[in-house]
Amino acid sequence: MDLRDRTVVILGGSGLVGHAVARRVLGAGPKRLVLVALFEDEVRAAATALAPYRGRTAIEVEWGNVFLPAPVARLDRAALLADGAHRRLVIEDMLGDLTDDVLRRSLVFQILDRYRPDAVVDSINTATAFAYQDQFQSARDLLEAAHSGAVTPANVEQHLMTLTMPQLIRHMQIMVEALKRAGTQAYVKIGTSGTGGMGFNIPYTHSEERPSRTLLTKSAVAGAHSLLLFLMGRTPGAPATVEIKPTATIAWREIAYGPVRRKGKPIPLVDCPTPLPVAAAFRPGAAGWRETGEALDGAYIDVGENGLFARDEFATVTALGQMEFITPEEVADYVINELEGRATGKDTVAALDAATAGPTYRAGILREYALGRLDALERDRGPAVAYEMLGPPRLTKMLFEAHLCGRLRASVRALAGSEPGPLASEALALVEQNPALRRRILRSRTMAPGSRCRLRPVWRSRPSVKASSRVRSNVFPNTRRPVRTCTSARNPQYRMKSSTKLSGTGCSSMCSTRCPSSSSTPADLRVSSVSSGPHSRRTESEATAIRSRCRPGPVTSPTGASLGLRQMRSASR
Repeated sequence: MDLRDRTVVILGGSGLVGHAVARRVLGAGPKRLVLVALFEDEVRAAATALAPYRGRTAIEVEWGNVFLPAPVARLDRAALLADGAHRRLVIEDMLGDLTDDVLRRSLVFQILDRYRPDAVVDSINTATAFAYQDQFQSARDLLEAAHSGAVTPANVEQHLMTLTMPQLIRHMQIMVEALKRAGTQAYVKIGTSGTGGMGFNIPYTHSEERPSRTLLTKSAVAGAHSLLLFLMGRTPGAPATVEIKPTATIAWREIAYGPVRRKGKPIPLVDCPTPLPVAAAFRPGAAGWRETGEALDGAYIDVGENGLFARDEFATVTALGQMEFITPEEVADYVINELEGRATGKDTVAALDAATAGPTYRAGILREYALGRLDALERDRGPAVAYEMLGPPRLTKMLFEAHLCGRLRASVRALAGSEPGPLASEALALVEQNPALRRRILRSRTMAPGSRCRLRPVWRSRPSVKASSRVRSNVFPNTRRPVRTCTSARNPQYRMKSSTKLSGTGCSSMCSTRCPSSSSTPADLRVSSVSSGPHSRRTESEATAIRSRCRPGPVTSPTGASLGLRQMRSASR
């Protein structure tokens, strides 16, 4: 990619690596560079420092925690944990369904949607951000509260907010969708090994346990993140995905003498003239300590997120056989080379792609043999179509729809020339006249794997609801009137490409139906669809033609199949 006249977003743009990448990017002459950091003062300072190198490039800044919903993204963690409404918002967006509302609340989604970058460089240490919330200590605190009988909803919510995998998974779901919608062409992640390239022998840890479980959690999250990036790289419509994973200490930003700060705050000096027992020394309000009113200062080397090291600390960690180190400028060079299409051999995603055992020629030959055997058995005993063990019920529905269409039309050309109305009538007649086929479609009166099914219809125009809305429809036993709540879903990808209707709603677009557990189901509530799925390649004119055929009334099937709500295994999703 030629970065000239492009828009580039750098997540973690005020950090050690992010700043070095920004300088390299400015050298390529982009139209706009957007720096994103956790704190406003840091990102504005970074923009000021980069101003002499910007040329004609516009530098813009954003700040906040990109892993959180925008309404709480600029709160510190203590304030976030202390407020019940804030906790519930974060937990619902982390553990709930990935709805359009969740996407649009996300800070990172809003930033990418606002700037529509051509390239994104993510230099935030995601593994550190999640792992250092310390779910182990949180779990111990929760257990202690449980044993004392003092567990409150706040205790549970605070623990849920430390869970690493749900946070990582939701972050990646949002990131993939945001990048796709923004039309981003390239995404480069600066990852981590969690240990600076060392193994289980790493002596630099968070407790006397070596290595600590917190540190190993960081490595585990980093590894999981790499695999999710690997999946993103294989996702149609997603950007080209690269991960540069330094396995050494990254240094340095500055060498100086002055105040030593931890997380931006000075470290106060204290004294303890009289020795205290260890058991009593660190209790709240322990006597014997004396504040000096002074702050720690000294010669230091700034190594980014790892903080400030004294001379002996830096000498130790960078010694041969320890973490050693790599410069941020070298990491930035890898990033720019990959963005501009020059392979560095340092891309973890490409390495995984090359190292995994993919499809083989032999398996392709055997596939033909297996399909031939199955064809022979089905000719002798009858077609099976689908057992719903492969994936979502919606896939089974589509396979049965294809089977019905195949029985009604001799070719795809003939099917393409058919009118939906007559085709649906023929399919209905076929299902009604063939009990064996009907039983195979229905199979069971229960939903599998759960009681929630999802339909993806197309909106019929209504003054009160936009054609691009997402609708949740809950149908209760013995009622014929669904209860609806709508939320905005402007993305065309979420507009329904099928023609499914629920009686009395006139709705479509992502209907979620809670199937009743009792056997009483509205007699006239029927479900079906003419959809080829969310990935169908229907033109706008075709979609308009389908929408124009929608009429109020009971749910009508493209296949004509009359399926009760509790028999929707094959028609769901």
